[in-house]
Amino acid sequence: MARNVEIKACVESFDSIIPAVRALADKAPVEIIQDDTFFACQNGRLKLRVTSANEGQLIFYRRENQKGPKESFYLISHTTSPDTLRDSLSLAYGQIGRVRKKRLLYLVGRTRVHLDKVEDLGNFLELEVVLDGDEDVEIGKEIAQDLMQKLAILPEQLIDGAYIDF
Repeated sequence: MARNVEIKACVESFDSIIPAVRALADKAPVEIIQDDTFFACQNGRLKLRVTSANEGQLIFYRRENQKGPKESFYLISHTTSPDTLRDSLSLAYGQIGRVRKKRLLYLVGRTRVHLDKVEDLGNFLELEVVLDGDEDVEIGKEIAQDLMQKLAILPEQLIDGAYIDF
């Protein structure tokens, strides 16, 4: 299973963050429209992320609900039939909610920086530091802390759950 270290933070506006992220980013951002459907799952979280009529990802992930940098384990399966898959999973497991967002994805080294405008929730920043193999999680946490400092993300902005929890 793949791993990363991540944080999620509430942000008032992207106006002050975008220049700082641009200065650190390897290239221009990619804009992605995402429609995430969450399903009942006893061992973590299971969501179907739809990005177009014929493109989606079924994502299983497990992480602690805590503020600050935390390790996340995940597995991604791609689909070309996201609507049919959503229907099948809804019948089999039941939907627990849906989250729609517009995401700007920047890459800063091995870190994915997401600026998310989440429907009915507001603006958020996510950092996902990709870990290699059995790399020590502390290395990812240090990278995340460093980026938080460079982007002026304060501890009180951090949130501990997923968007679906709000």
